[in-house]
Amino acid sequence: MPGDVRGRDSNEAPRGGVSIADAAFSPRRRLFAAFVIFGLLNNVLYVIILSAALDLVPPETPKGIVAFFNIFPALLAKVGWPLVSNGQIRYARRVGFCTAISWLGIVTIAMSPGVNPRLFGISLASFSSGLGELTFLQLTTTLPTRAASRTAIGAWSTGTGAAGIAGAAIWWLLRGLGVKGGLGISSFLPLFFPVTFLYLLPDWSELAVDNAYRPVAADESEAEPDENDGVLAKPVPKVWLSTRDKLNLIKPLILPYMLPLCVVYIEEYVINSGIAPTLVFPIPSHGIWSWLFKTPRDYYPFWSLTYQTFVFISRSSLSLGLPPIPKHLLPVPTIIQFFVLVLMTLQARSFIFSTPEYTPPAPEPTSGVDRAITMVFLLSCLEGLCGGSAYVNTFFHVGHEGDDGHEDDDTDASSVEEIKRKMEKEFRIGATGAADSCGILFASLISMPVEVALCNAQIARGRSTCRNM
Repeated sequence: MPGDVRGRDSNEAPRGGVSIADAAFSPRRRLFAAFVIFGLLNNVLYVIILSAALDLVPPETPKGIVAFFNIFPALLAKVGWPLVSNGQIRYARRVGFCTAISWLGIVTIAMSPGVNPRLFGISLASFSSGLGELTFLQLTTTLPTRAASRTAIGAWSTGTGAAGIAGAAIWWLLRGLGVKGGLGISSFLPLFFPVTFLYLLPDWSELAVDNAYRPVAADESEAEPDENDGVLAKPVPKVWLSTRDKLNLIKPLILPYMLPLCVVYIEEYVINSGIAPTLVFPIPSHGIWSWLFKTPRDYYPFWSLTYQTFVFISRSSLSLGLPPIPKHLLPVPTIIQFFVLVLMTLQARSFIFSTPEYTPPAPEPTSGVDRAITMVFLLSCLEGLCGGSAYVNTFFHVGHEGDDGHEDDDTDASSVEEIKRKMEKEFRIGATGAADSCGILFASLISMPVEVALCNAQIARGRSTCRNM
């Protein structure tokens, strides 16, 4: 990969000027800030669209259709694009394409009164989000050092974690303007992609270890020709991965990385979409919970906010300087998440954590607090920690697959072997990104009958709050 990823050819010299960002921040800080912004922008529209689901379709239309159109095109992008694309990635073109499609999608939603055009706009925004995640995760594999790659992965994960909180907050503030006004304002968000990419993201050469000391030639005759000096530069060979190469790269990723990531997403989105809507309780009469819950409709947004907050915390673990989970322990968050799923299901169905006076068929008390509220809160915290941890640690380890013996060697960066090795790294992390979207899609299909079954079980025991909200 060339030192500058902004779409320049390998024989084009780096930019000569110094931007405001160059002067104000070190390259490592600019790298961190850029990838936080990339992660935030890429996921925030997804969250805004889900938060606005009630306003985007008529009351008689199932809200699950919004979730489906908001995830399926992203899955197509993550699965299909790495398989059909060939050659070296032009990141500047990718970022420009994602920006245009995302902007067009959100404007289509905002300006269209009908359901079908809005679903088309949601599909465009979803496709852009999927391709954007693929692109920026692949970009982290091109960094010149392992430390820089860790910074980028950690920052990206922090940004995507913050998007859940930011997206919900943005729509909460803008929903009074209606779909046209609120989403019209939100349509300006994708325009910050190219601004960040062009003016904040540092050149890779600034992040290289050997930039700390570079000897100066005594005179111009002693200086070696620069590899970026026009006609003296080596031509970049054309290299691509065949379909067989790609399939061979995918196979070793399935069990250690893709399967645990897919399963943990199935578990947490079944919890969020199928179980959490049924975790409603009599309104507390005293204590901290009485300040937060005034009506039964207040429970679900709170469980969602709790989950998103702890996803943000766990996805920021690398950025906070915590060590990554060892590769052989990557399935642990998935296993813990399974027990969270089981416990929440048992609470929704059988009220296992509720005090006797709050357990059906006993009539709902008019005063007091159900201890199960605290238990569900703690389980929601653990759910967020497991989901965020699985995400950030999986992509950290996948991003360093194939690094053994290559990070500090003197291999010619323009050699066929080195170019192919870097393309393999880009493909690995891109292909792994399809696992979380597959999990969300499967969960969306599972969660609808799960919610109905749990609500019916509560009604059968004499608790009909889930049906009356």
